[in-house]
Amino acid sequence: MESIAEKLAGKQKEISIGEFFERNKHILGFDSLTKSLVTAVKEGVDNALDACEEAEILPEIMVEIHTVDDQEYLVCVEDNGPGIPKRKIADVFAKLLYGSRFHDIRQSRGQQGIGVSAVVMYGQLSTGKPTIVRSKVLEKDYAIEMSITLDTKKNKPDIISKDVVLWEEKEHGTRFETHIEGLLRSGDHSVFEYLKNTAIVNPHAKITYICDDETIVFKRATEQLPPKTKAVKPHIRGIELGTLVKMVKSTDRRNLSSFLVNEFSRISYRTVKDICTEAGIDEKTSPSDMEISDCKKILKATEKVKIMAPETDCLAPIKSMLIKKGLKNVLKGYKPEFYAPPTTREPSVYAGNPFQVEVGLVYGGNLPSEGAVGVLRFANRVPLLYKKSACATTTAIKNIDWRIYGMDQRGGKGMPSGPAIILVHVASTRVPFTSEAKDAIADISEVVEEIERALRDCARSMRTHLNKGKRRKKMAEKFMVAKDILPMIAEKSAAIVGKETPSLEKVMTKIMGVVYVENSFKKNGKKWSGTIDINNYTSKNRKINVYMEKPYPDTVLISSEPEPINNGDHLKWKLDSLKPSKGQVIQFEYNGDLEKNDLTGIEVYIEGVPETELIGADTLPDDWGIEMAEIKEGE
Repeated sequence: MESIAEKLAGKQKEISIGEFFERNKHILGFDSLTKSLVTAVKEGVDNALDACEEAEILPEIMVEIHTVDDQEYLVCVEDNGPGIPKRKIADVFAKLLYGSRFHDIRQSRGQQGIGVSAVVMYGQLSTGKPTIVRSKVLEKDYAIEMSITLDTKKNKPDIISKDVVLWEEKEHGTRFETHIEGLLRSGDHSVFEYLKNTAIVNPHAKITYICDDETIVFKRATEQLPPKTKAVKPHIRGIELGTLVKMVKSTDRRNLSSFLVNEFSRISYRTVKDICTEAGIDEKTSPSDMEISDCKKILKATEKVKIMAPETDCLAPIKSMLIKKGLKNVLKGYKPEFYAPPTTREPSVYAGNPFQVEVGLVYGGNLPSEGAVGVLRFANRVPLLYKKSACATTTAIKNIDWRIYGMDQRGGKGMPSGPAIILVHVASTRVPFTSEAKDAIADISEVVEEIERALRDCARSMRTHLNKGKRRKKMAEKFMVAKDILPMIAEKSAAIVGKETPSLEKVMTKIMGVVYVENSFKKNGKKWSGTIDINNYTSKNRKINVYMEKPYPDTVLISSEPEPINNGDHLKWKLDSLKPSKGQVIQFEYNGDLEKNDLTGIEVYIEGVPETELIGADTLPDDWGIEMAEIKEGE
């Protein structure tokens, strides 16, 4: 007679990866109709951006959503990337856990090889329809088009049809179309919000969004591609015991010394000697002879021995100047009064994984003054739209007493309120997400602390701006009085005593004691012009450099008086001598298809004047000189 144990054992059987995710699609972000639509777009756009950047192509991405039925939509994502070879198309789009980045220790948007294949799986589950993929590589005159589904039992693609088609409008690129069940909504958790936020942290990309009959274009704000990341070896302080055991058993290194130096980053032969001495293990020991207890001793020894921090060329932070460009590009309609100089922290480490935190802050203008501040969360340049309350970013913001920086916050705890938007970006080789859906960053203490430090840097800049704003207002009133009333008094006084009206230049200089800058920009058809009026109301002869950001890289300078010494992502004029009581007017004209709002937030920076003696413009940010030198070198 068969035992109960045998009967129960007979019911056990293996399930495939595809079947698991088919039954647990919520893990991948398909847990509501609204989120499913956003997830489908997100996975396609992430793949497109990664492919373009790896091929060093400035991304041009088009996202289309067309309503088919009550809760059915056709989602299309198209890019100008390098394309996918014919033999790889089906596996890339219809095989879970198939990708090129899983084993690389470097920053990238996708790593697990699940994303876009999960979209194909969800599409066929929710609508029963296949996904159509079109790909064209540079060397070919034609494109390959496939209709595919995912066989979840075998975790392999089923190719329904395959054709050769002409795709004349594309030199190279990829496009996929899939029908999915979803719900198209507006608001913070919408496709539009995801694309808007993507444009902020990817200012090098042009993104076109077509939703039924409406088209929205997020213009490219810079032609500077992100730096290419370099894959690095694992850092031993981030290795778990089981992983180390597996590595020593599979390595072909003949001794422990060679194994540690060649399989891990930042370990020298001198460091190996210190580790082995601390662990009490001979460095000539064969790794294959090591027991679990030996591996434990090695890991404990690494905690006591000084080892260099992990390499950081595996990371690609956005950097201060481009964060600001991205914010201005997308938020210009709000006409913010202040963009805090974004902060990019030095690389740090958690559990052996290098990471970097970046923070930007926008204040005032037409931003909503009621309610909590807006928060934009990002990880590896990807927006995080869901589970805000469970994210390390939110924890860090709530940990700060924002009242000391000039913002409202009830009781000094919780989310601050006021007309502001806070941007937080975490870049890492391994972002500690709370789930496979990648909606929120876990409350790792090292990450939260770094975010807090970066937030305080930006908050201090905002407090300085608010204090300086009060001073500027007083100085502006003083300037207007001196400029308008003094000439009238001088003229009438001269008439009374029967003398010529005296020059007031020296008097104005004594009263003002500042360099006063006035800017004006205006649009005329497809051209726009600007004037920068600089007056030296100080007793010193000034050597001044004037900088101005260009709204978009495709605008062209038509004329400038005087001629700029630099004409690229920014303009730079050099004024070798601006004497006391004298002024200089810079006039220029650009050609470019701009909207009126595009002229909002164009900033002028002055180098060569202390902040306390400057009104009407900002001093050059500390990192601008370095970043612009990097851009020039890259060009």
